[in-house]
Amino acid sequence: MKNLRPKHLIVLILICIITACQTKTADLYTQLSELPNVSIKKIEGDTTFAEYYEMWFTQPIDHEKPELGRFKQRVLLGHHDLSKPMVVEIQGYNIWTEKAGELSKLIDANQLTIEHRYFKNSRPDSLQWDKLTIKQAAADQHAVIQALKSIYKNKWISTGISKGGQTTIYHRYFYPDDVDISVPYVAPMNYNREDKRIHKHLATVGNAESRKKVKDFQIACFEKKSKLMSLLEKLATEKNWEFSMGIEGALDLNILEYSFAFWQWGNTSLSDIPSPDSSAEELFKHLAKTSPFTFFEAKDITTQQPFFYQALTEIGMYSYEVAPFSKYISYEKKLTFDFTLPKGVKGDFNSSSMQAVNKWLQNDAEKMLFIYGEYDTWSATQVDLNGNNKCEKFINPAGAHRTRIHSFPPKMQEEIIASLENWLGIDIKN
Repeated sequence: MKNLRPKHLIVLILICIITACQTKTADLYTQLSELPNVSIKKIEGDTTFAEYYEMWFTQPIDHEKPELGRFKQRVLLGHHDLSKPMVVEIQGYNIWTEKAGELSKLIDANQLTIEHRYFKNSRPDSLQWDKLTIKQAAADQHAVIQALKSIYKNKWISTGISKGGQTTIYHRYFYPDDVDISVPYVAPMNYNREDKRIHKHLATVGNAESRKKVKDFQIACFEKKSKLMSLLEKLATEKNWEFSMGIEGALDLNILEYSFAFWQWGNTSLSDIPSPDSSAEELFKHLAKTSPFTFFEAKDITTQQPFFYQALTEIGMYSYEVAPFSKYISYEKKLTFDFTLPKGVKGDFNSSSMQAVNKWLQNDAEKMLFIYGEYDTWSATQVDLNGNNKCEKFINPAGAHRTRIHSFPPKMQEEIIASLENWLGIDIKN
């Protein structure tokens, strides 16, 4: 070594550094590859991570009866460093994005993203609908988390948005020790198949003037119904849409859905709502933008059928109030989402799961931080902690369903981050 020239020494040092990096990369890949019932592939993914992997976990369709068959569940891993915390993005649907979520970026953490059973890539060949329960899904997530905890030893945080937030709650209920803390975003906690608290929210949200403007728009749509039907029929032909309830039924449902969608998403302001004397074309354009017709389209319903099945059998949904518009429409039966169920599958609701989860939230849950938007329609059925001070809840003033930590006023952001820092025992640079 003493006879090496300086430039040779530099080359040798560089070789050692490169070799060490390669060994480290290979070491992580090897550890992941050695996990049982997992196949793995390194992919590009979000380049803000040092490494990114796509994994497929072989899961039993029924965790209590594995002989009934198995399926592959898609999981993504964004890796920074083994010494950093792990954020688990628990999806309520398919995986929407490979990007780092808000929490991962906030605490500079690794990220594990788990697709929900029965959605997109994580569907068994044969859909046994009675196995699509919150308990079976939680067991999927538990298996994935326990496998990765053998590699990542720092703090673990679970999180999810909307139905992903619900799924985060349910996982924590069944497996409270899988993670250190949980941050469910805008997660409903429905007590009934058609939770009537939604109706109360829509009758009180915002102020009287804004609610009247929303209702006046719906009435204007009903009064110009025949013209709107022609516009929808033309659009459906162009888009190759099909509606099991017919064009008129689809239009009725979409107009009724408008108030829910308007307050849920906050995509459009009150000033964007056309006046009642606007043309049918203007009304239709605004209706389609705020409450997309695809929500009731046959192909979209098939794609989202696992959600509808869960909503109508175990986790709850909502219904429409027809009475305010009875002059324009009438239905012999209560309007529900039964038309979304798989053919031949019953949608009998069992409230026992939500009752049990709710009791746990109000008594035993701890280190869970709930995020909501005040105006979001789904905040009508937000978690009620009922005095459980081991958890915290923050409601963003006038916030919608896209409410995130960065959406809050600065003072409230500081309070949220202080709670996370206290629970995690780390400093967060916001």
